[in-house]
Parts: sequence; structure tokens; C-alpha cells
Amino acid sequence: MRRQVGRVVAAVAVVGAMVSGCGSGPSQIGSAAIVGSDVIPLGTVQNQIAIALSPGKAQAVAGRNQGAGGGYGPPQVAREIVTSAILGDLLDRRTAEEGIAISDADLDAALATAGSPDELAQASLYTPDVQREKIRDDLAAAALGARYVDRLGVTLEFVALPTEEEATGAARAVAAGGPGADAVFADAPPEQRAQQVRAVDNPALATSFAFGTPAGSVIVLRPAQDGAPWTVIRILERTTDLAPEGPSALDRFGQSDLQLIGYRLLQPASEELGVQVNPRFGVWDPIQLAVVDADQTAGTIVRAPAVP
Repeated sequence: MRRQVGRVVAAVAVVGAMVSGCGSGPSQIGSAAIVGSDVIPLGTVQNQIAIALSPGKAQAVAGRNQGAGGGYGPPQVAREIVTSAILGDLLDRRTAEEGIAISDADLDAALATAGSPDELAQASLYTPDVQREKIRDDLAAAALGARYVDRLGVTLEFVALPTEEEATGAARAVAAGGPGADAVFADAPPEQRAQQVRAVDNPALATSFAFGTPAGSVIVLRPAQDGAPWTVIRILERTTDLAPEGPSALDRFGQSDLQLIGYRLLQPASEELGVQVNPRFGVWDPIQLAVVDADQTAGTIVRAPAVP
């Protein structure tokens, strides 16, 4: 019993350290994050983190730690919870626009096949009521993905460069347009130039930032491992209204793929509205669609300079 109390005290101490202080601007006071003008209350997130770090959720945290290959602790728990809240806000906006709603009956049917209540509780960081709504969000995201997967397409080109400095300079030149932009890709092989990709032809890529980044943007992507080159990617075109080629390809995609595509469709709104994260938790990375530590972003997205 004493050990259990000690764990609770330690968890509360971690939470307090992470959420004390609210950043530099008055807009951050009392918020875990701000999406457009919507405030995600710090108190709500703080309560969810405390629950996730309690002894009763140790199995859920341990499972995530194992899945991540280690290194999943209180900071990662907090970021996962804040990420979920941000995506939930963005999803509510988009599904309202699209007229997508998951009924209680549909939710109950999904829960019936997801496992027993005890199994779900052990795997979740949340209380049963909150977890129920998280699953509703996942179903709504999958419905959104299913609505658009046949119509999603991008045209992109990319080039690999050895250093961050070169990649950043090239991205700025590409974003500025003109001869300088063309020069960046002049020596790229044909298979890296103006490649048109449909989501139905590349399910793995369809869940990535390539299908969520607005046309005209340039992405500077960090190397996946030490010694690998940096990558500069230009999104020439992004469309959500392609004419389907033949019968629907929906059956090529599993529920988890559709869910990820649905969430990826929220990326443009996250950039348009703006997502501010309490710096105690990290920063918002639109490439990963997640809150991450400031030095763990996957790269940067460069927009064309504003026209005066």
C-alpha cells in the first residue's frame, strides 16, 4: 500500500512539473494548447495525465513503452494526450462541415468487437467515458478517410541534399519560385520530378504528410538516420476531387489506414488555423501530426513568401 501511495505522489509530482507555468504569452495562460481560437484547458489535460500516470494505468503505459522500443514515459504520455485533444478539436470542425456523425449504436457495435471492457480499460490511458469518445473520434476519422480516399492525389518532386544548411537554402529558393526554384531540381532524375500519385495506388504514402501538405509548400525532411541526406520536397498540386478510376478502391484499405488518412486530412486546417502548444509539452509538428519535443520534429514546412 505504501508503495502504491508513493507511486501516486510521484505521478502527481511529474504532472505538476510538466504543467506548471504556461508559456510566455497571455494567450497560453490556462491552456494546454490553442487551436485557432479554441482553448484546450490545461486543467482537463492535467487531470487526464494524472489518471494516465496512476498505478491503474501502468499496463497501458508499459504496453506503449514496449511498442516504442523503450523511452515511453511521463513526457510521452502527456504529449499523446495533448495530441489527441488537438486532433479531436480539428476533427470536430471537419466532421461538422462534412455532416459526419457516429451514432451511439455504431459506436456500441464497434466497441463490441474491440474487446472486453476490462481489456479496453487496461490498454487505454483514459477513463472509460473518455475512451469511448476517443473511439468515436477514430470511427469518424475513418469515415472521413473513406469519403475521400478515391479522390485524393498529389503531384510532388524531391531532391536529396547532404546538409541541413543546403536543404534549408534550397527550400527557401523553391518557395520563392522562379529560376532559382527550377535550378534546385535541375539535376534530379526524372523519377523525382513532377510525380503524380493517387492515394489508392499508394496506401502507405496516403497516410503521410505528402497528402496533407497544401500545394505550393516545400518540406524540408530530416534524415531518418545519421549520415543520410536531407530531403527537399515540393508539393506542386494537391487535390481532393479526382475522378475515381473504375470501381471504388475502398476495399484495399483497412480501418486503421482509413483512420490515419482521415486524420491526415486535418493537416491543412491545423496549418491554416494555427496550433499553439504550451511549451511545457513541446511543439506541434504538422508533419507528424503530433506534439513532440522541440528537437524531435520531422522537419519544417516552408511556404511561399507573402505577396506585398
